[in-house]
Amino acid sequence: MTAGVPMDRFDAMQAFARVVETGSFTRAAQTLHMSRTTVTQLVQQLEARLRVRLLNRTTRQVNVTDDGAAYYEHVSRLLANLDDAETSLSSFAASPRGRLRVDVPAPLARFLLVPALPGFHARYPDIQLDLGVSDRNVDLIDENVDCVIRGGVLTDPSLVARHIGDLQAGLYAAPQYLATVGTPDHPKALEAEPHRIIGYRGSRRAGAMPYALRRGEETLTVHGRHQLAVDDGNAYLAAGVAGLGVLWLPDYVAAAHAGRGELLRVLTDWQVDPMPLHVAFRPNRHVSAKLRVFVDWVAALMAEHVPVMPPQRDR
Repeated sequence: MTAGVPMDRFDAMQAFARVVETGSFTRAAQTLHMSRTTVTQLVQQLEARLRVRLLNRTTRQVNVTDDGAAYYEHVSRLLANLDDAETSLSSFAASPRGRLRVDVPAPLARFLLVPALPGFHARYPDIQLDLGVSDRNVDLIDENVDCVIRGGVLTDPSLVARHIGDLQAGLYAAPQYLATVGTPDHPKALEAEPHRIIGYRGSRRAGAMPYALRRGEETLTVHGRHQLAVDDGNAYLAAGVAGLGVLWLPDYVAAAHAGRGELLRVLTDWQVDPMPLHVAFRPNRHVSAKLRVFVDWVAALMAEHVPVMPPQRDR
């Protein structure tokens, strides 16, 4: 057996599973709060005990072998069952604990989630929250993320999604932009000189995202002209405040800047359809207590700031 740290079979299986899930000894060590050397030794000792190679290692990547893939299927189920057994205990349910990995859009983190976190930590002091802030598509399995919060229509059928809010929005521009090019009098004006929008690019979208607007019975989609397109919510907001163009903003994001006169709402007789907000996670037989209480807490927070709107009746 490989010399070094003594092998605990549970630790070794957990280390191996995390290397498979992250594709890296370094990232596995970070998520397990171990040293890379310890993770490496545990996997080597596991291979020595089983007398098979579980992983192929190169200087650039780690790949699971056929034997390793088969072993991982058994190990992952065993670890999941063990987690289920622990979190089903009354002590865990009464006082959820452990590490929870969450990914949320940047503006949501900045304006709503982070300011409210002291209350969450006061209520659940034993939950360690690892918060990723991004607007990109996150692979919950590969990146070992417990849940994500996203706006818009979720297209991944492998996830369980809970509708937690609807983002009310409008079109805004900085006073200096309007003083330079004038105030648009119709959404189609944004597609002609001298107006421009600030483009927002989704992680899988090549161009700027179009916007759907309605006024009474009239509906239209505006693509707009842009000189700048970004893929980050904070950069998008900063560009608008800097006067680089018209932007679509959830009202909760625009409120503070509008209150200070940094942004003005335009085309106020046109409505933007609300954007649904979801929290999504992997479908498991058992949702852990820590994930359940976080989802419930987020849903309550969104109900206060961006509540779910009743369905629109057909005209």
